[in-house]
Amino acid sequence: MSDPTAAEVREFIAAVLNCEHLAVEGDGRHFFATIVSAEFEGLPRIRRHQHVYAALGDRMREQIHALSMKTLTPAEYSGEAPSTEAHPH
Repeated sequence: MSDPTAAEVREFIAAVLNCEHLAVEGDGRHFFATIVSAEFEGLPRIRRHQHVYAALGDRMREQIHALSMKTLTPAEYSGEAPSTEAHPH
């Protein structure tokens, strides 16, 4: 199984989460994603990340070695509301 591209990881996430903004960078094994979705409203960071991991499914174990992410609501992304994330991990 070949390593996914950043574009493929973006497609994997977008296929499951309704995102207003989705940017993924990476080198085939390590990725960083900025994900903005109304589905994150009212959820703590860990639940947001669990939604993304669920979207990626087995790919997290088999293809993607590491994924750092910033998960924001549309209001947080536009600067209208405080983020529940002090920093991405």
